[in-house]
Amino acid sequence: MPPRLSIGATVFIVLTGALGLYFSYAAVQGPSGILRRIQIEAETVELEQQRDALRDEVAQMQNLTRRMSDDYLDLDLLDERAREVLGLVRSDEIILR
Repeated sequence: MPPRLSIGATVFIVLTGALGLYFSYAAVQGPSGILRRIQIEAETVELEQQRDALRDEVAQMQNLTRRMSDDYLDLDLLDERAREVLGLVRSDEIILR
């Protein structure tokens, strides 16, 4: 017959097992766990893509703004914007839709 464990040893083993399970769960599911880290990395990639798209849009708007400034006036751009905003058309032009 195998030797029986005392009550203190049994309580120690149960508590050690419970703590081990708790820390294992926290390492995977907790606020600093593996799954949260994967989620944060995915969100980071998505936000970086959004940031890059916004940077491109800002660069484009800065280019258009510079081209419409007093220092550097692009007459073709001015003509294009006036036609689009005001709906102007010359009498010798044909509009295709």
